[in-house]
Amino acid sequence: MKMESRTQDGRGPQVVSAGTVTGNDVRNLEGEDLGKIEEIMLDSGRGKVAYAVLSFGGFMGMGDKLFAVPWEALTLDTEEKCFILDVDQDVLEAAPGFDKNNWPDFADFSWGRGIHEHYGATPYWD
Repeated sequence: MKMESRTQDGRGPQVVSAGTVTGNDVRNLEGEDLGKIEEIMLDSGRGKVAYAVLSFGGFMGMGDKLFAVPWEALTLDTEEKCFILDVDQDVLEAAPGFDKNNWPDFADFSWGRGIHEHYGATPYWD
């Protein structure tokens, strides 16, 4: 991930290119690998990043399951050049997932509310 210079208070950049986000690793607070960001889903009507789509499981990209994670549930770690998702692996494994040929309707608020609840995040549209 190409990171811009840090702000004066030592935090990382507040604005990054979506292209620099995809492909980045996601870990939990224990440092366990939770997968990789495959896509960023935008709510163009609200002008917000809605979800990151994570791939998890499988071997060398084969058999990976995809998961929508609320953008608010992720924290950028500029030191480790990854994103942090504060959940155990079993929480991710129990999340509603999908495969690359059968994506959910990301505009369905009922589906989205369930995803946000699973990760303990407030829906961005509330």
